[in-house]
Amino acid sequence: MAKKTVKCNFCGRTSDQVPLMLNGIDGYICNECVQQAYNLLQQEGAVSPTPTGTASDARLNLMLPTEIKQKLDEYVIGQNEAKIAMAVAVYNHYKRLNQETDDNDVEIEKSNIIMLGSTGTGKTLLARTVAKLLQVPFAIVDATVLTEAGYVGEDVESILTRLLQAADYDQKKAERGIVFIDEIDKIARKGDNPSITRDVSGEGVQQGLLKLLEGSVVNVPPKGGRKHPDQEYVHLDTHNILFICGGAFEGIERKIAQRLNTHTVGYNNVQIRHNLDSRNLMQYVQPQDLRKFGLIPELIGRLPVVTYLHPLDREALRNILTEPKNSLIRQQKKLFKMDGVELEFTDDALEAMVDKAIERGLGARGLRGIVEAVMTDLQFSTPGTDRKEITITREYVLEQLKKSEVL
Repeated sequence: MAKKTVKCNFCGRTSDQVPLMLNGIDGYICNECVQQAYNLLQQEGAVSPTPTGTASDARLNLMLPTEIKQKLDEYVIGQNEAKIAMAVAVYNHYKRLNQETDDNDVEIEKSNIIMLGSTGTGKTLLARTVAKLLQVPFAIVDATVLTEAGYVGEDVESILTRLLQAADYDQKKAERGIVFIDEIDKIARKGDNPSITRDVSGEGVQQGLLKLLEGSVVNVPPKGGRKHPDQEYVHLDTHNILFICGGAFEGIERKIAQRLNTHTVGYNNVQIRHNLDSRNLMQYVQPQDLRKFGLIPELIGRLPVVTYLHPLDREALRNILTEPKNSLIRQQKKLFKMDGVELEFTDDALEAMVDKAIERGLGARGLRGIVEAVMTDLQFSTPGTDRKEITITREYVLEQLKKSEVL
């Protein structure tokens, strides 16, 4: 039996054109009209804002780790181990925030995360997607610009300034946000032993991050910049802020290999060594490897969840081009469709772009540059013409790559 098609009595859309149609006693209204009506009521002050800690908390509790991973699968190809670790850590963190505690109850500590993976494997995308799913303030900061207090550069408190800005200076909202600290490996100290001289952009920054990661009330300059005595501060509590750290950790494979080759006595150890994947040693990373790389033990202790991202192989790069919701190919098709042009890619054209990405060794970021190089001429010349269909072939891809000096 065919489903009955009905119309919204407000906008005239049919039930085939909208996700949800609500029926009343003598008519229908679609979900989009309901949303517009609610927005109008909010502007007029006719409805009260959602109280903190009610509706938003319920939404977070309902998103289970399996649901978080399913959502991540729509945007990030592969990396199942990192997705599972991220989903569990985030779920436990926000479950911890929503718990009702008393003096005799067990206090749950937060699980900050550190992700290891070469460039372009999806570290930043994972963190950004999780924050988007949970609808919490999210800030990305670069550890390379941070220095010890009193030196040229940025104080570690500038991390929280960016989170405040992402939360529109709503302090309560910011205190439940997520901070992604990128390039955490760049603040590793220069040797295994503590430095006898000041390492103002390495070990000094690690020391400064300790109180932020563990949880304390921090004086944050609301507009950023250096702190000075006459300045007004925002007193931000970091106990409920989840910190996710990421880095490429170039060269840590040598540390891992050294550790794996030290214990060679006994038959079982020999068998384990034969089963190791020498092409991806990062999957065997342990906290002691991070310490040998240059992170101080106190910092490692405040990042209890250690996960890794696999290097992208040919199949993963091919899937990244087409499968995610916001894949590069879908983005290009959308751009051309806005000009009334149907864009298609042959399989050989996609393979040619993947070949070049593997040759350049820059992961997903390398794919983006290749797609842009291939499409630039068409993006320039097509708008305003009568063309309705365009098919990208392997020959055209190779021609454009050669023209843009990618070859």
